[in-house]
Amino acid sequence: MRIGELARRTGVSERSLRYYETQGLLRADRTPGGHRDYPEAAVDRVVRIQELFAAGLHSNKVAQLLPCMRDADGGPSAVATPRLVSDLAEERDRIDRLIADLVRSRDTLDEVIEAARGT
Repeated sequence: MRIGELARRTGVSERSLRYYETQGLLRADRTPGGHRDYPEAAVDRVVRIQELFAAGLHSNKVAQLLPCMRDADGGPSAVATPRLVSDLAEERDRIDRLIADLVRSRDTLDEVIEAARGT
């Protein structure tokens, strides 16, 4: 499929798809005319990339992680290294700390709102 169709199907801009390609996260063949030609599996790959970016991972970590994610048949990939697992656990802990900080901030705002309302 062409880049426009992949963008439409995933909700990701063509610019982002080109960036993923330059970062080695996504691969496209080229037509004789030089157009990008993505396989059907690129849709799932882009969704996975988006999920990892949304989790706060940077492109270098995403590039390390993608080959370790579950294969298309749902079976676990054997590529994950103990170091990568450790790095990902640290990243999860960082996200947990951010969530806790946000909850504290929300609680403080709730207290200020309650006080301002006079309740």
